[in-house]
Amino acid sequence: MKEVFRFSKDLSNEFKFITSRSSGPGGQNVNKVNSKVELRFSIFDSKLLTQEEKETLFRKLYHHINSDGVLIVSAQNERSQLSNKEIAIEKLYQWIELALKPVKPRKKTRPTRASKEKRIADKQIQAKKKQDRKKPDLQ
Repeated sequence: MKEVFRFSKDLSNEFKFITSRSSGPGGQNVNKVNSKVELRFSIFDSKLLTQEEKETLFRKLYHHINSDGVLIVSAQNERSQLSNKEIAIEKLYQWIELALKPVKPRKKTRPTRASKEKRIADKQIQAKKKQDRKKPDLQ
């Protein structure tokens, strides 16, 4: 059975939400309702993450982190601010799980004799095809 990595800490006390007008669907509603949600999470100020986890998150999610060390996740897919808030929280936890998932070490392998022979045979067939396309020498 495949082992699934799950991030188990509840970071919701450390979230800050900023709302603004969404550029998404909504018709006339879009001009008066702040439905876009920006979730801000300060990685280095977190009291629930270990120092190693903080460094890993910073290294792997650096393109979503601003100069103040704040991880920013935005959601504006839905018309409802509450739905966008839930989407942003889910997205953040997915990013954290993906970043903290341990990397499986690569096992070195060598090509088998059969695969080497097949590669060489395929190369010879390809070379023969190209040779047959050439114009014959008229000497």
